[in-house]
Amino acid sequence: MLARRALLAGAAAAGVGMVWGGAGTAVAGGLRGPVKQAAVAAEAARLDRVLIQLRRDIHRHPEAPGQEQRTAAVVARELRAAGLTVTTGVGGHGVVGVLRGSRPGRTVAYRADMDAVPPKDIVGGGPAPAHLCGHDIHTTVSIGVARVLARLRRQLSGTVVFLFQPAEETLSGARALIDSGVLEREHVEEIHALHCGPFPVGQFAVTPGYGMPGQDKAEVTLSGPDALDAARRLAVDIGALATVALPQTPADLERIVADAQTPDGPLARFVAVRAVAQEAKVSVSYRCWPQERYVQVRESIRRVATPYAGADVSFPAEPFPAMVCPEPDGRLLAHHLRRTVGQDRVTELCAAFPPFSGEDYALFLNRLPGTYTFLGVRAPGTSITTSYPHFPDFSPDERAIGVGVRAMAGWIAERTHRAQGLSGGPR
Repeated sequence: MLARRALLAGAAAAGVGMVWGGAGTAVAGGLRGPVKQAAVAAEAARLDRVLIQLRRDIHRHPEAPGQEQRTAAVVARELRAAGLTVTTGVGGHGVVGVLRGSRPGRTVAYRADMDAVPPKDIVGGGPAPAHLCGHDIHTTVSIGVARVLARLRRQLSGTVVFLFQPAEETLSGARALIDSGVLEREHVEEIHALHCGPFPVGQFAVTPGYGMPGQDKAEVTLSGPDALDAARRLAVDIGALATVALPQTPADLERIVADAQTPDGPLARFVAVRAVAQEAKVSVSYRCWPQERYVQVRESIRRVATPYAGADVSFPAEPFPAMVCPEPDGRLLAHHLRRTVGQDRVTELCAAFPPFSGEDYALFLNRLPGTYTFLGVRAPGTSITTSYPHFPDFSPDERAIGVGVRAMAGWIAERTHRAQGLSGGPR
C-alpha cells in the first residue's frame, strides 16, 4: 500500500548562510558514530570549487539515456582516484563504486542518475539532449559524497555502494542495475538518493510516506466511418477525468509547490491525464495518487469509451509503480537533517510531487528500505522555471552541490554505523 513520500530541500553550505553542527553523528540508543558532521563539513569545503568545475564539465557534455559513455568514464575516473573499487558497464553504462570503511558496520547504497533529458521530454521540445533535470548535479554530489567519505575512511563504519545509474529518463536504468545482481552481490541493506527540486537553495523537503506517482497507459481503438472525429471527442472526454491540469505559467508551478505542502490539499489525491487522438486511436497516459486508484481510473476510461462505436480499450499488464518513501524512514531522515542542518532548513511535503513526473528509483524502494531527497536548487530572486526540472531555462544554483554533499555524506555515514536498519524493511 502506498504511504506518502518524502522530498527534501537543502541544507546550506558556505555562501548560503548555513552553519553546520559539530556534533557527532547520532545513532540508536544515544551512541555517537565515529564520523562527525564537523569533519564531513571540513572535507566537503575543500571540494566545493572542484566539484563545481566537475559539474560544469558534465553539464557541457550531456548524453541521452543509454548513451552515457563519457559521463560513466568521468565517474569511474573520479571514484578510482578516491580509492574506491570500481566496476563499469553495469546494466549498460552504469558504474558501481564500493567504499569499505575501516570499522565494521552495515552496507548502504547511494544512487545517482547520469543521463540527460531527451529533446522530446524538454518542455516545449529541444534540439538535443540537455541536462535540464539536474542529473549532472546528482552525479557530482554523489562523487563528492564518495570523496568525502573516502577521506574519512578510518572513521567510517561499514560499506557504501555508490550506484551511478544510466537511463533514468526512459525508466529503464534502475531495472538494468537491479537485474545485474549488484544489490545481492554487495549485500545492500538500504538505499538513498537525492534529486534537485524547486525549493530555495539551502533547504531540504522531506515527504515521509509520500513519493512520486507511477504511470499507466491505455490505447483505445475506434471503428466506423466517423472514427477520426470520434477519437477526437473521446480524447476530450478522457482528458476530463483529470483532477489536476498541466501547468501553463510560472504561477501554476508556484501553486503546485504550495499545494504539495498543504496537508490534505489538492494533491493528496489526484489524477493527471494526457489523451491524444491519432487517426482512429486515442493514446492515453496518466498518473494518479495513491496508486491503488489505477483500478478505479482504468474502470473510468472503459466507462467513458463504451458509448463510442467499436471502442477497444487495452492496458499494459501492470502500471509502472509509484515511488513511495516509507513513512518511518522519511521521518528518520527529517530528524537527522533538522539536527545537523537546522530546523528551518527542512520542510515536509504532504503530497506526491511533482504530480506529472515519475522515477524508476521506485524499483529500488520496492526491494529495499530507503529515502529519496529533494535538494533545493532555486537561486534567490529567480523564476521557478529555473529550478523546475525539464524546463528549457533550468539553471540550478551551484551552491546546492556543497549543500547536498554535506547532508548526504553525514546521513550515509550515520546509516552505515547504525546497529539496525531502517524500519521500513525490505518489500
